[in-house]
Amino acid sequence: MPPHFTINCDIPLLRINTKLLQRRAAWLMRQCKVADHDVSILLVDDEEISWLNSHYREKLGPTNVLSFPLTSENQNDTFLSSLPLKELGDIIISVETALSEASQFNISLHDRLTWLITHGMLHLLGYDHERSEKEALAMWDLENKLINQLHNSRSNQMTHLAINVDHVATVRNARGVTEPDPVAAAAICELAGAAGIVVHLREDRRHINDRDVRLLRETIKTRMNLEMGANKEIIEIALNLKPDMVTLVPEKRQELTTEGGLNVAGQKKKLAKTIDKMEKAGIPVSLFIDPEAKQVKAAHAIGATYVELHTGRYCDATNDDEREKEYQFIASAAEEAYQMGLRVNAGHGLDYQSTSRIAALDTIEELSIGHAIIARAVFVGLDQAVREMKRIVRDASMMFG
Repeated sequence: MPPHFTINCDIPLLRINTKLLQRRAAWLMRQCKVADHDVSILLVDDEEISWLNSHYREKLGPTNVLSFPLTSENQNDTFLSSLPLKELGDIIISVETALSEASQFNISLHDRLTWLITHGMLHLLGYDHERSEKEALAMWDLENKLINQLHNSRSNQMTHLAINVDHVATVRNARGVTEPDPVAAAAICELAGAAGIVVHLREDRRHINDRDVRLLRETIKTRMNLEMGANKEIIEIALNLKPDMVTLVPEKRQELTTEGGLNVAGQKKKLAKTIDKMEKAGIPVSLFIDPEAKQVKAAHAIGATYVELHTGRYCDATNDDEREKEYQFIASAAEEAYQMGLRVNAGHGLDYQSTSRIAALDTIEELSIGHAIIARAVFVGLDQAVREMKRIVRDASMMFG
């Protein structure tokens, strides 16, 4: 019998992925061997949880989570066997406090909510960290064990780093000469540990050109990701070139770099035709999109294999509140895409300060980074610049969320 949930959220300004929380809670209940019981999870603000905290516990101020078991006789297995109904009780979480804690611990809101659901669930099962130090340690150990198991069940591989070498070609083209060569740069990046090479063959050939992509296809040892607009000439080149994957991006002649994601929802028919052509040639397609639910759903509907979430607004945020809001958009969109079966990459504007938190999202397989690494290479060399960024991605990937 599948578990039943009631998850309500009355915080209109936050995008809470209740389906994700249901999936995680269902997994948690299976691990705790109570999958045939019901639980209610209510997400509220600080004001409401403060009232509950005062009314039921005689404690002032907000807290992060409250648990109300169906009966107070909750002594683990004895408690469960005595229940007349297969209901555990209620878990009430303050989203405002959870959001503050997520920022403090440098994790996503949904991962903090997951921890609080785990904590609340253990209280419903009879654990109580306030009874004794020994029980507090036992509860803490079990929480960490469950969270680690959940993490391992969702993703067993680290986030990969793909390097965009477009800006090497930009420097070359500035003088109209042959150096520096993006083909040689790609080889150095691979030797330094890059998992893939990204190039954008634009209609105006402002940096990467036809010679570059031809030689890169012959020399890349990892994976070649060809970014491109969905125009006829470039589509034909891609079909003949057969890169390991293509990423469809919006393209404007006047822009310095790609300024935003594709409006997939507004051009489904055109993009679906391009995806179909690529898939018939055995080339998986990624769509570069803004982290918005409607774009994720549209990408899934037209048969994309991947989405690459645009991280530009997160990287360009001018204050902590704005950056946190944009981060939550990315985390939520990544979770939604992951649930739908889409593979998730991310990129644009990421640097040595902003990458870590995005790399820690275990729904994201690969980060595409170019300008920051090429800029760093001016001072320390390309090999070291790649290794420094790879270390940041690796270390962040070893964290949960």
